[in-house]
Amino acid sequence: MTDSSRKRIVVTGATGNVGSSVVRLLSEDPAVVVVLGLARRIPDWSPPGTTWQAVDLAEDPGTELVELFRGADAVVHLAWKFQPTHAPAVTWRTNVLGSLRVFDAVVKAGVPALVHASSVGAYSPGPDDRVVDESWPTHGWPEAAYTREKAYLERVLDTFEREHPEVRLVRMRPAFSFKWESASEQRRIFGGRLLPGSLLRPELLPVLPDIPGLRFQALHTDDAAQAYRLAALGDVRGPFNLAADPPLDTEVLADLFHSRTVRVPSPVARSGLAAAWGLHLVPASPQLFDAVLRLPLMDCARAHSDLDWVPRHTAVEALEEMLAGVRRGAGTNTAPLRGRAVG
Repeated sequence: MTDSSRKRIVVTGATGNVGSSVVRLLSEDPAVVVVLGLARRIPDWSPPGTTWQAVDLAEDPGTELVELFRGADAVVHLAWKFQPTHAPAVTWRTNVLGSLRVFDAVVKAGVPALVHASSVGAYSPGPDDRVVDESWPTHGWPEAAYTREKAYLERVLDTFEREHPEVRLVRMRPAFSFKWESASEQRRIFGGRLLPGSLLRPELLPVLPDIPGLRFQALHTDDAAQAYRLAALGDVRGPFNLAADPPLDTEVLADLFHSRTVRVPSPVARSGLAAAWGLHLVPASPQLFDAVLRLPLMDCARAHSDLDWVPRHTAVEALEEMLAGVRRGAGTNTAPLRGRAVG
């Protein structure tokens, strides 16, 4: 395979949880000649065939994105800001306005393929008795900034798809994605910097709250990245659900921690979280808690058949790996993923 026939791929949000795995897998693929990683801060890490450019999507880069995208065979758009949850206008500037800049630059640069990171959070509340496929409505949960932003971009891409049929558009809708290297970042995102990772040990959690309706899907980040790689290099369009078995509920979590469960009504759990969030003790908002309780379970048959994608890890293995990383302060040499043991 000559260099002229190999792909040039641009990845935004290239240093985060999913982005770092996508960059690594693309750099190892013989069908790829260059991976251009875009991030706010250039990392102390550079896989073979990878170059870096510092870009902040919250700021209007003018023509810079167009020039960076020119000549690319695909753009994988992963950039996303989760915090500050108390200032949704800040996350909106990166997540929504920044994404609009990416979509516009893809068209102006003539990039033939866009792979966009949507989320299970884009889905409207789902049924309790069955899984949903990619045709389920994507209106999110309007009270939570994360789900509101993901759903808004789905509507933008509906228009994009109609107006730019020349661009092969793929929308990935993954479940919660976990890996060892993301442990410190995800502790900061969901538990806050004040939460000691050492607390998440089975012997220190003899009891877990059993919250009615708490059930969600997950997968290993490397498995999610494999799906992004297949989408970027393949010839597919449309949305894909991504999740591994089994769905995670209190029973599965109790088995993981060797704990017993105690029933806690969801309003009580929400009130406690709302108080802690209001005091800035935890970053996860009560509105996000509301959204998680309403997430549908996804059917991933289309990813299995059209992408030939099968996760190598179970959801339990992915969560267990991340929790072990939290206890060890795991991370890696990128700014979002830096942990106690790195730097």
